[in-house]
Amino acid sequence: MKILIVMDPGIVIPVNGYGGIERIIELLAKEYLSLGHKVDLLITTGSNINGCTIHSFGKEGFPPNKWDARFAILYAWKFIWKKRSDYDFIHNFGRLVYLLPILNCKVKKIMSYQREITQRNIKLFCKFPNKNMFYSSCSKNLVDRANVPGNWHSIFNGCDFKMYNLNNNINEHSPLIFLGRIEKIKGCHTAIAVAKATNNVLIIAGNISPLPEEQKYFEEEIKPHIDGVQIKYIGTVNDEQKNVWLGKSKALLFPIEWEEPFGIVMVEAMACGTPVIGFKKGSVAEVIDDRVTGYKVVNKNEMIKVVEQLSNFNRENCRKQAEKRFDIKIIAQQYLAIN
Repeated sequence: MKILIVMDPGIVIPVNGYGGIERIIELLAKEYLSLGHKVDLLITTGSNINGCTIHSFGKEGFPPNKWDARFAILYAWKFIWKKRSDYDFIHNFGRLVYLLPILNCKVKKIMSYQREITQRNIKLFCKFPNKNMFYSSCSKNLVDRANVPGNWHSIFNGCDFKMYNLNNNINEHSPLIFLGRIEKIKGCHTAIAVAKATNNVLIIAGNISPLPEEQKYFEEEIKPHIDGVQIKYIGTVNDEQKNVWLGKSKALLFPIEWEEPFGIVMVEAMACGTPVIGFKKGSVAEVIDDRVTGYKVVNKNEMIKVVEQLSNFNRENCRKQAEKRFDIKIIAQQYLAIN
């Protein structure tokens, strides 16, 4: 099978820092290759994935400016229309409009959503003549909230479990960890409060948002608590560092204040055997198997109680269960099986 994967330009693959969707694209491309398929990618100039054919468009820079974004549409239209008969499967992680020229062509098309779904656009597309057009969301919660027409499949995100090591060498002095963008909706302030209430060390890892309101949030609600002893900020981390820090932590705190579409860090923690304690919003209820891969709670007080009861958690079972559901091999097969 010949597969084309499409993404919005802006972030180069392999990713160095922020780029959750791009990490999924890279993993899927490599897995499709390992299954014997030929893989092309229409992605940001400067990207490279061994074994894949790269068709470059757009330039690095996130978010792109409006003129670059408009040019990307025209370029994608021209490329996809010209190559419409070359592929058996086109997997689009970019803008839905990229698929407009081939909407009624026989090639299998999957539009994958990793963020909030725009109802208006999909309703419009479903009115046009179309063939073999499918939609996927990274959680059932995401598509249920959108209430949109179309042939939908909920397929989780995942990770390559070979990149993460099970760590059973955890004790009462092991730290808690918060890993994610430092934004109010991610709940880092709550993680700090939980660590202090339970007398635990908290490792904070992630990038600080450049948005002015989030800079203010960091300066006023996070930075004053960072003392380098109980509350430690280690900055952004790469995949190798994630494996180390998630693995040495007794739990990942995920106190989100929004309807998170997925949250790949939850799966990365589980791959290390580290339980996820998450607020029951967005995809959390679907991702966590309660008391096996983590705990679903509704508020800070419940999170505190769970943290105080982690001593008997089975980290080996956590990884085994998560691998059955979220390893990239499973995810790729689910996409290929859509018809």
